[in-house]
Amino acid sequence: QVEFVESGGGLVQPGGSLRLSCAASETIDSTFVLGWYRGQPGKQHEWVATLLTSGSTIYANSVKGRFTISGDSARRTIYLQMDSLKPDDSAVYYCDAGSMWGQGIQVTVSS
Repeated sequence: QVEFVESGGGLVQPGGSLRLSCAASETIDSTFVLGWYRGQPGKQHEWVATLLTSGSTIYANSVKGRFTISGDSARRTIYLQMDSLKPDDSAVYYCDAGSMWGQGIQVTVSS
């Protein structure tokens, strides 16, 4: 089973940027849709963004125009570029592929 490790989180001021990475322990199955979610441990996750197998992307309205999901050609890493961050973006962010999750990484947006 593939394992994921997120990195790139931390504390940033409103209006700032962060780039999250999600490294897979092995190549992600080419049929898996890739995604990012956010939330708090023990609570239902909020969907943020999806990278379809076609290469198309879809975003939650709350992040559209500010966040960009992408993946590397080797299908070993999933990225989430987050720009114009707001305090409401503060959460634990999780990557997902084939219903397998990373452990999550904290993002805090605060002045």
